Formats: sequence, C-alpha cells, structure tokens
Amino acid sequence: MDLDAITEYSALHPKPSGLILQYGTAGFRTKAEHLDHVMFRMGLLAVLRSKQTKSTIGVMVTASHNPEEDNGVKLVDPLGEMLAPSWEEHATCLANAEEQDMPRVLMDISVKAAVNLQQDAFIVIGRDTRPTSEKLSQSVIDGVTVLEGQFHDYGLVTTPQLHYMVYCRNTSGQYGEATLEGYYQKLSKAFMELTKQTLCSEDEYRSLKVDCANGIGALKLKEMEHYVSQGLSVQLFNDGTKGKLNHLCGADFVKSHQKPPQGMEMKSNERCCSFDGDADRIVYHYLDVDGHFHLIDGDKIATLISSFLKELLLEIGESLNIGVVQTAYANGSSTRYLEEVMKVPVYCTKTGVKHLHHKAQEFDIGVYFEANGHGTVLFSKAAETKIRQLTKELEDEKRKAAAKMLENVIDLFNQVADRQVISTTDAERQVVTPPGLQEAINDLVKKYKLSRAFVRPSGTEDVVRVYAEADSQENADSLARAVSLAVFQLAGGVGETPPGF
Repeated sequence: MDLDAITEYSALHPKPSGLILQYGTAGFRTKAEHLDHVMFRMGLLAVLRSKQTKSTIGVMVTASHNPEEDNGVKLVDPLGEMLAPSWEEHATCLANAEEQDMPRVLMDISVKAAVNLQQDAFIVIGRDTRPTSEKLSQSVIDGVTVLEGQFHDYGLVTTPQLHYMVYCRNTSGQYGEATLEGYYQKLSKAFMELTKQTLCSEDEYRSLKVDCANGIGALKLKEMEHYVSQGLSVQLFNDGTKGKLNHLCGADFVKSHQKPPQGMEMKSNERCCSFDGDADRIVYHYLDVDGHFHLIDGDKIATLISSFLKELLLEIGESLNIGVVQTAYANGSSTRYLEEVMKVPVYCTKTGVKHLHHKAQEFDIGVYFEANGHGTVLFSKAAETKIRQLTKELEDEKRKAAAKMLENVIDLFNQVADRQVISTTDAERQVVTPPGLQEAINDLVKKYKLSRAFVRPSGTEDVVRVYAEADSQENADSLARAVSLAVFQLAGGVGETPPGF
C-alpha cells in the first residue's frame, strides 16, 4: 500500500472540516457537494473489501428517492447483498477521518479485517442520472486506482442492475451474464414464463403505465421494452425529458401522499406503477370506476405474492418452507391476513433491506417487501425447480381476498435536532431512549381501537418517522399527530410544532 500516493490523491478530494457522516441503511447520503471525499474513500474501501473477500465488489453512486441535489454511495457485497455490518463501521470511520489521519485509519482497517494487501481486487461501478453522479463516480475510480484495484465502470445503471452484475461475476456466470443484455434476457424470460398462462385470451394484451420518477429507470426500461413486447405494452411517464428527479413523482411521493404522480394521466382500472430515482423501489396504483385512488404498496405486494405461492404449493402438493419477512411498520392487517387466513408464517426484523434479506434466506421461499416498495422473493434451488413446474393463475376471488387489507394507516415524520437521541429495541417497535417516550406512546395507543404506533430515527436524515394504525382513517390520523407531538416534546423537536395542535 503506497501511503504517499494515497495522501497525494486524497489531497485532491479533501474532507470538509468538521463534517461527520454515518453509513446507514442507504449507505452515505447527503448534499452532493459534501461527498467528493467520501466517494474517493469508498473507492479505497471497496478495494480492501474485494481483497479480503477475494471477490468483485460493487459501488453504486445514487441517492435513490432523495431530491436531485442530493447524492450518495453504497457498496455491494459479493452475492449482491448490502455491505456487511462490520464494514459499515469501517466505512463510517474512514469517511470521517481527518485528512492527516486517513492513511493510518486505512491501515488500521486492513489489519483489523485481516486484508491480504497482495491479493488482486476488482470493483464494478454504476451511477444514476443525477447531474453530479458522473463526477462523483470518477472520485470512486480515483480511490480504486490509487490502491491498484481493477475496475469496470458500467456507467448509467439502476441499483438492481449493479447488484446483478456483482452476483453474476462472483458466481462465474452461473446466475447470468454480467451485462445489460444478460440482465434483460434473464428478467424478460422469467416474466414471460410466469405470465404466459395468465393471459385470458389472445385478444387480451397487458398494458402498464410506468412513472419513472424522471430517473434512471426510464432509460433502462426503454432498453428492456422490446424484450417483453410480446406480452406487455409499456407506457413511460416522467421519463426525465422535462421533469425534475423525484419531484412530485416516483414511488416515495405516491406512497407518502397517497395520490397519483404528477405527469401521469390515469384512467379507471388501468395498471400503473411508480419507480424511485434509482429504480430499486416499485409500488402499484390504480383508479377504480369511481375515480378513487388505490395504492398497492410493498405490504400488499408481499401479501399477493406469498398468497399466490402458498396456493400454488398446495395445488402441486409440495410442502416447501415459505415465510414472509416484515418490519414493525408493516400494515398490521396484512400480517393478520397472512397468519390467520393464509397460514403463512410472518417474521419481524429491524427496518432495512439488509435485515429483511438475511432473514428471508432462511426459507425455501422467502418473501420480503418494505411498504415503500423495496423487496423481492428468494428461492432456494429446490424451490425454484418445483415452482417452475407449475405457474397457474389463481381464481379471481382469491386474489381479491388477498388485496382486501386495512387502509387506515398513516406514516409521518418529525424534524429533530439529533436523530440519535432515539434508540429502539424489539425490531424497532419499542423506544429505549429518550426516557418517557415509550410510556407516552403506550398511553396514546390505549385511546384507540385496533391501534398500533411506533417511532424510529431515519437512517439518513435528522428526522423521526412516526407510524400509526387505528380502526378508522380519522383515528389513525389523530393517533399519528398525538405521537408526533410526544416525539417533538421529548426528543428535541425543531421547527414548528406538528400540525393539528
């Protein structure tokens, strides 16, 4: 390791004095102008991780659903997973080291993680469409090259595409070809196989309107469109030609505001969906015949998928182990439906895809989706073989039953001076600090029927998220506002008092 060269390169990517960042669920994420040094150092860290694991490591430059002026970076581990927790700590330590200490911290990480510095390293890099992403990607490349790591820059790709590339490269192509062509072929083939028996007649042609959040999803869906054209007609909206990234559109906007995105004309009973800025979230939505908006969020997607799979397993007489993994903030009625009606076991983890993914790997078929649209289905090799044998359409009434879930849920957030004053336990369902907050929440919940409420600090911003359920929308709103006020008063709220008081 040439510490003099590292020091020289690092001077070209100086750390702003006093800036402290934390690697969280979404990696590093903040205003783009504060991230140049972080990108350089994550290039260094990716090389160390690659040397330690003797595997290809991914670096994705994106801020997902955040505003266009933000950016971020996250590392992808060998099998396409999120970065290991111990290396999240290394990332935070390296990013926050003062300039003169950075080479020493880099060496400390190498020693603690038992990195063989003579081992070859290979890094794959991708970025979203933000105006700052290309320059920040170059800073990552500077970090990789100064440690003599090899790299391949995929340029503009979605976050799932970069995860795919990492996994393909580390399985010697057994999972698929590590190219965009390979990605499109693999997904389109699976889609066509799954849906070919669900088309009611040759006269019916599936169509889907897609809100692309003015992000990378629009570019890549255009490239993929002809691969699925025989079974699906896709119309793109908010494709980046005139709108601003994630502004009044995208999965986060639709989920948070419970209304259609701007820039998309919706008619009753049309299939519609929304991506987020890096296309790793998806939520579905439609207008009914009366023009009322309906959202099929991650909780409902997980319920529909797991119900379909459970029925399929019963039909073919297989007893594969299936489980649904949720967080404490999942819609309680979806949990009850799965456990009590579908008899599918549900498990609760802390918030964050990495926690959900890890638990889902314990089953033959593991289904997980966060309400915001992050999620997937994991199959063991045995389960994948069995499922391929039969993909029949469920009866309409069964699908409708799976979709009948309580709508009376609200998700708010409060601005606080320091989100770290709040700590939680029990998969983030109970507050540990500050003192008195959990007791206040318990007292408020007692006032409403069929109610729950949780709070947790955001992984990326100084805000506290408030989740509430109750027996009616009015009561859910009232409970959420009351809990918000308790957070504001007991956890150092800043700005105006939460609305409604």
